[in-house]
Amino acid sequence: MTTTYAALLRGINVSGHKKVPMAELRTLLTELGHGGVATYLNSGNAVFTSDSDDQDALAAGLESALESHFGFAVPCLVRSGPYLRAVAEACPFPAAELEAKQLHVTYFTAPVTGERFAGIDQQAFLPEEFRLGDRALYLYAPDGLGRSKLAEALGRPAVNKGITGTSRNWNTVVKLVEMTGG
Repeated sequence: MTTTYAALLRGINVSGHKKVPMAELRTLLTELGHGGVATYLNSGNAVFTSDSDDQDALAAGLESALESHFGFAVPCLVRSGPYLRAVAEACPFPAAELEAKQLHVTYFTAPVTGERFAGIDQQAFLPEEFRLGDRALYLYAPDGLGRSKLAEALGRPAVNKGITGTSRNWNTVVKLVEMTGG
């Protein structure tokens, strides 16, 4: 059975570092045997189809191909369309009422629990807020991610030890659901 997935690449094409042209990413995914390959924006979002149901193996294969082709490591997450839709539908914030720059989802490689973030005093960051979901964290940052002190605290290595996460703004979250038919 063929499934449509989104590949979420972390930390590419930021300030001229780790450049991964989307045309080359599409070629790599096609060479890996995937179909229906498309990219969205220049920030590491790709959609493809595969007969595999092993998202971790698909991510590992893409990471290996990227490192072989570009010469640097690129952490990747691969998630199915239904998963992406479930994450979008479970958003605890009024997404329809907010600007895309105010709402973000960080997708993680593994489940996250409240204990991981227990050292963060949420009251100290108000009106910014976060909530946990299924291998995801929802962040409401009214002044945008670039000015978010809470995002900075959530991204500290001590908080994220042993887990990889990559964030997308709400417009991208919605577009990836649409592109994967989630």
